[in-house]
Amino acid sequence: MMSEQVITYDVSPDDAGMRIDSFITKMADGLSRSYIQKLIMDGAVFVDGRSAKASFKVMPGQKVSYVLPEPEELLVEPENIPLDILYEDRDIIVINKSKDMVVHPAAGHTGGTLVNALLYHCREGLSGINGVLRPGIVHRIDKDTTGVLVVCKNDAAHRAIAEQLKVHSITRKYNALVTGVFPEHQGRVEAPIGRHPVDRKKMAVNYQNGKYAATHYTVLESFPCGCSHIECTLETGRTHQIRVHMASIGHPLLGDTVYGMGKNPFHLEGQALHARVLGFLLSSTGEYMEFEAPLPDYFTDLVNKLRKIGGRII
Repeated sequence: MMSEQVITYDVSPDDAGMRIDSFITKMADGLSRSYIQKLIMDGAVFVDGRSAKASFKVMPGQKVSYVLPEPEELLVEPENIPLDILYEDRDIIVINKSKDMVVHPAAGHTGGTLVNALLYHCREGLSGINGVLRPGIVHRIDKDTTGVLVVCKNDAAHRAIAEQLKVHSITRKYNALVTGVFPEHQGRVEAPIGRHPVDRKKMAVNYQNGKYAATHYTVLESFPCGCSHIECTLETGRTHQIRVHMASIGHPLLGDTVYGMGKNPFHLEGQALHARVLGFLLSSTGEYMEFEAPLPDYFTDLVNKLRKIGGRII
């Protein structure tokens, strides 16, 4: 039986004036901001030993701590959903996620997710750090994004992967189909990402409240119809980072009606984005390993279609 854990961080001068929920989100990449806010509401977050409110702004020299409760009884049911497993050992399982699969349950939607499938496959062998609805989930990709995702079977592995995510040492390469043709072969987008100032369901380049974010891209192929196939390497890993960054420089992803033009000429179900490569250090051995998920059929079919279109359509 896992007991409660108390995690403590020292506030540095660089973090002066940050809201406490933002500070913990920055320090603990393995926890979602909504989960941290719930901890605050439950009175499980403290500054120098005193309970803190979500609006509290931290100052240098303070000690911020929070209590991770014992995992609650899981209400999400295991489901016998097939998984495309790329690798598995006693600590982790690496999945090639399909396009239509949601990673974790949400209120009112507790079935058909990757978590349901993992509960069936792994039984009770998943980490509990990220709460009862996200067992084993240390990072995520969007519902309509395909590709490599690592899931942790125990808390030690979870903390090890979360630390690598925090310091941005994990290798993450994505393939994307975007609108427009690039004048250069390679480039880098550096722009902070945060919540959209008006539409809180969206992310945006946000210079006032965003977090540092950087994306490297390489053009793999350009098409006469006005589209390009690119590889994106993440220097950081913010929510919707590639989608936001590419839209910000005038190259939104095909099929992305949230950050794109609102048009979907190829009738795609969501953005054309595939997490192809994921590389990190194994917590058990310290060995660096990379995992690669082949491009899905919908993606390669669309590439072939773009090659055949003669005139510009976008």
